[in-house]
Amino acid sequence: MAHPPSSGSDHAYGFGTRAIHAGAQPDPVTGARATPIHQTTSFVFDDAEHASSLFNLQTFGNVYSRISNPTVAVLEERVANLEGGRAALACASGMAAQMAALLAILKAGDHIVAASTLYGGTVRPRARSSSTPANSSATWPTSATPRRW
Repeated sequence: MAHPPSSGSDHAYGFGTRAIHAGAQPDPVTGARATPIHQTTSFVFDDAEHASSLFNLQTFGNVYSRISNPTVAVLEERVANLEGGRAALACASGMAAQMAALLAILKAGDHIVAASTLYGGTVRPRARSSSTPANSSATWPTSATPRRW
């Protein structure tokens, strides 16, 4: 399924073109086509009301690079486009991605059953701790055969 590389286009582009251009717009001032790397941690607000609406997630925009920044936003839009999704979330590490996924689906009291053969960085911290996301519990069976769980 071919999606346009950016909004406002009615042309269906191929995977290769979307992999390079999806989510990005040419710079309106310089005409540069490549996505810039924004090496900043913070962003300027128009006024206190603008800052408040950003922090309260009432207005789309950048607040602080740990939350979002324009470079990561292009990556997220590009991945969503290539995967045929509506949105994507880029995480700084695999552990952060796992926590984001688990916290999104778990509620208090849920029970996780996962193979102990998962990547060691996934299992070890949880095996040493009784705490799991959202006050859930976990079982780490040693058998590689799910029927034995």
